[in-house]
Amino acid sequence: MPEAGRKPERVLIVRPSALGDVARTVPALASLKRAHPEAQVDWLVRDTFVDCVRHHPDLGEVVAFPRARFAKFGRSWSTTRQTLAWLNQLKARKYDAVYDLQGLSRSGLFAWWTRAKRRVGFRGARELAWLGYNVKHDVGDRPHTVDRMLGLLEADGVPAVRDMRLYTADADRAWAQNFIGEHQLGDDFAVFAPTAQWVSKQWPIERFAALAERLGGMNLGRAVVVGAPGEVELTRPLVDAGLVDAVGKTSVGQLMALIERSALAVSNDSAALHLAVGLGRRCVGLFGPTDPAKVGPYRYDVGTVTAPGVDETHYRQTGLGQEVIARITLDEVSEAARRVLDAPPPTTVHGRASDA
Repeated sequence: MPEAGRKPERVLIVRPSALGDVARTVPALASLKRAHPEAQVDWLVRDTFVDCVRHHPDLGEVVAFPRARFAKFGRSWSTTRQTLAWLNQLKARKYDAVYDLQGLSRSGLFAWWTRAKRRVGFRGARELAWLGYNVKHDVGDRPHTVDRMLGLLEADGVPAVRDMRLYTADADRAWAQNFIGEHQLGDDFAVFAPTAQWVSKQWPIERFAALAERLGGMNLGRAVVVGAPGEVELTRPLVDAGLVDAVGKTSVGQLMALIERSALAVSNDSAALHLAVGLGRRCVGLFGPTDPAKVGPYRYDVGTVTAPGVDETHYRQTGLGQEVIARITLDEVSEAARRVLDAPPPTTVHGRASDA
């Protein structure tokens, strides 16, 4: 443990994934930097998500975790050797304090491997991640993921700074400007993120095409479809229907810059929704078997649409499919879009929890 009153010089946040979770972890970075302004605050994040935080003014360095390259750890001697070398490089950074804000076995291992004098995590962390900590905290009843992470910092004496702001690079903004000009989008376009890692979170794809027609009656222009390279076939019906195709054509930074220029983002429970909130853009979020009180857009529920009857349903439930999320109607989403367009955009910097 550090000496009493000694301030850390090097601090590490461990939150490798997923992209939406990384986006909503930025208040922890702001909180730690505010509490320790002279310290270098680094972030261990999956290499494919680096753009999400790379340009944040409070960030010291990114520690990129090449998850795909290390996937054969323990099954390939070459990969195992490379992984151990990477872990030893992590230890060599000599962090004074590490905060595991993911709370899973891999992140707990990362925290432990740093050998930092102060390794902080949730007392009830899953997958035995708590074995990697020497400081464990209970955070009480804090339903939302953001408040739970900030609760861990508060329990460790770090005041919460609820600053959700995300920052884009000049090069990515230039790319977005070129994309907008090439497709003659203007300033009133929408971004559709119709995919999600789990099919149970995916609103039926054909309804997004119908929604694009509805938005035209709300003085919005064309809709741009975004997604990962492996989602080209899934989103093809929307491209065939005339929506602008950006699926598999953007980096994370370019996706952020595109959302930053949009008039509205419509997303399933996936990363684009949380990127929009951090960029201060109006958005509609569609929730089937997930609870927006826990994982929804932080303190921005004007555009949240939740399927009925999901209290006992989990998005990983075997064979669930789109049964639950398909209960959300086109009329409900259209009305949510109308509400959002008539309301102020998301607030990116909040006061105390009691100010919600």
